[in-house]
Amino acid sequence: MSDQIVLLRPDEEGTADGQSSKARKRQWGAEKRSEPLSIVHPAPSRRKIVLGRIGVLTTVLAWVGYVITTVLKQLVDNPGAGFRFGAETLSYLVVVSFLTFSALMYLTARQGALTRFRAHRRVPRGELDRHFFDYSEGITVLVPSYAEEPEVVRGTMWSAVLQEFPDLSVVLLLDDPPFPEDPNVLRRLEATRALAGQITETLKEPAARVNAAYAKYRRRRDQEPGLDPGPNAGTEVELLIAEYEYAAEWLEAMAETESVEDHVDEFFVDLVLMGLARELRLVILALTAANAQRTSPGPERIAELYARLTWIFNARVSTFERKRFASLSHEANKAMNLNAYLSLMGGTWHPEQTADGTVLRPAGVVDGDTLSIPDTTYVLTLDADSLLLRDYCLRLVQLLESPGNEQVAVTQTPYSSFRGAPTRIERIAGATTDIQHIQHQGMTQYGATFWVGANAVIRKRALEDIVEISTMGGFEVRTYIQDRTVIEDTESSVDLGKHGWTLANYPERLSYSATPPDFGSLVVQRRRWANGGLLILPKLWEQIRNRRGQARPVLFREILLRVNYMASITWASFGLLFLLAYPYDSRLLSPLVFLAALPYFLAMGSDLRDCGHRFSDIFRIYGFNLVLLPVNLAGVLKSLQQALTGDKIPFVRTPKVKDRTAAPALFVLAPYLIVAFSLLTVWRNWELGNWGNAAFAAFNAVMAAGAIRAYIGLANSGVDMYLGVLNWLYVAPKKPKALPPAIIPKTPEQVDWESLLYHGDRRLNRDLRGKDDRRKRAGSV
Repeated sequence: MSDQIVLLRPDEEGTADGQSSKARKRQWGAEKRSEPLSIVHPAPSRRKIVLGRIGVLTTVLAWVGYVITTVLKQLVDNPGAGFRFGAETLSYLVVVSFLTFSALMYLTARQGALTRFRAHRRVPRGELDRHFFDYSEGITVLVPSYAEEPEVVRGTMWSAVLQEFPDLSVVLLLDDPPFPEDPNVLRRLEATRALAGQITETLKEPAARVNAAYAKYRRRRDQEPGLDPGPNAGTEVELLIAEYEYAAEWLEAMAETESVEDHVDEFFVDLVLMGLARELRLVILALTAANAQRTSPGPERIAELYARLTWIFNARVSTFERKRFASLSHEANKAMNLNAYLSLMGGTWHPEQTADGTVLRPAGVVDGDTLSIPDTTYVLTLDADSLLLRDYCLRLVQLLESPGNEQVAVTQTPYSSFRGAPTRIERIAGATTDIQHIQHQGMTQYGATFWVGANAVIRKRALEDIVEISTMGGFEVRTYIQDRTVIEDTESSVDLGKHGWTLANYPERLSYSATPPDFGSLVVQRRRWANGGLLILPKLWEQIRNRRGQARPVLFREILLRVNYMASITWASFGLLFLLAYPYDSRLLSPLVFLAALPYFLAMGSDLRDCGHRFSDIFRIYGFNLVLLPVNLAGVLKSLQQALTGDKIPFVRTPKVKDRTAAPALFVLAPYLIVAFSLLTVWRNWELGNWGNAAFAAFNAVMAAGAIRAYIGLANSGVDMYLGVLNWLYVAPKKPKALPPAIIPKTPEQVDWESLLYHGDRRLNRDLRGKDDRRKRAGSV
């Protein structure tokens, strides 16, 4: 099963091309709505919460009723039915029980989310300004990037740079090979490298102006302690209004010059740039009203408002490339990219040239060649395809510093999807993302939060608690975020729990992340999501034992939610496979099975509608999951393979480009096989008179066929399968094996003395043995 990724231009299907295309053509059935949902979740009604509880109760009672009235009744009424019927009954009960359990966990987490949304009260802006005034702690935003489009990375960096935070550093962690030979790749890499300098240069003018204005105000305030409510109060308000006018106009001018080619660009302009400008305009309105009423905020409040402007424009922006340094890990995954920089924070490093390349050594003396990387209290990890709203950092850090949250290590707002998706598959995948947002919010209610890696604010001190130190080639390697599995955020959540830390989701929508716009890139993402959960379960049991040993209570609901989160893809995939493939006895069917699942689908339809989608999307999501069944099974099998062999599964990044990604042929062919087998099952059960099985198979055939047409496409299916066959038949020519470099060639002028001194006798012995052998052979002749 190949992991090869082929990029195809939408207007030139069948040709590989890495160039970015223009705006993606909108499909029929794509999302019309482009405005995002409200930042604060609407408070659910009491009726909605009560109906949710009834749904939980109905699911449990329907399952119990099915076990008693169908399973036990059939076993009692048919004592001589034989082993096959008994095995079928048991396996069907297991499948139905696991699927019902997942539905019950959805309803439980949903109830937790509704409870949190009803109780949440937003922290007033004035309280945030007061909390962070004269604030001394810093936050470093780390943006890991690999082979991204520069435009995508640029939007992410700007959303981080414009965070209103007193001490903010944004570091782009470029993980591309530093010296590519392909000129197109080099051109893209150079454009990405230039982003930090461009952003810094752009911020110089507004930063200088607001810093100077704030400094002048402080001097005036020191010289005239009675500034308020003296005769200069109106003048001070007017000066402050002028600075806010300048900042708002600067943001609006930047928004005017932005190129808007798709719905993500539209979001960046409207919510990141103009959203912040509208916030500043609101301050202007309040100050203008105060001035008209011949009053003024107090001098402390004016100082806070000046400081707010400096928070917006004073971010430090830089780029770091770990693959330039031989002393850092070059493991090809996001976790080690983050770990490499985290391990350097708080130190001063001297670059030294060796035979293997540049290495970083602790520097005793700071000079012009040293690399100083400051440490900060907080770290924000942000994927290169994500965008943050303006006060993400302020609100989440304030949560961490609130009383009672001293042991919260990670807080985040689970990301939402960008609205206005131009393709049907992006719209439905985005709908599942918005549903997951609600689920994650509810899991916090029961202490079962998991870190979702797209964005999160982390206490650096918590990372120091879970760090593992090893050596590689004589250099220390510090691993904060485990890379044993490809879902490193889930494993790190369990590691933090083992050390007494907790996690929490902030109950607002403050972050958005891109959804794969085509089937090929979605395959890469969902196969990675399905891989690794089983491998982390033993760590969860260890965490539970540790907590119980420390007399820290572990709620049963927390255990159930965590197990469901990590393993539900496994049993749901195999369960659905059994229901599709095995001809179960029709006597095992019961309306109670449908009744047990009904609250789940009704609740999901209600949640979809609340998130701006359609109630009928429950059927589209069902078909969506059918075509992704082979992908999820492949991810689960990869986990089992890793458990047996101990080999680390390669981390495959989701392509974040505007071109179409060709899917592996097997994943395209499998949905067609599901349709064909379902139709065969319909015919076979129709002949036998098993109307329930025939109806279920017909439903699956219709849903899968519709999903193939909507999410994969008939023409794209042909192209991807053709490319799959072509790749299978193609055999790359063997490259001649590179000879090891000679340490001691014939003449001293050709000696690689640097390698000789650096590596010692590792290669020298081999070369000397070769010389001795040649001398012996010459002597025998």
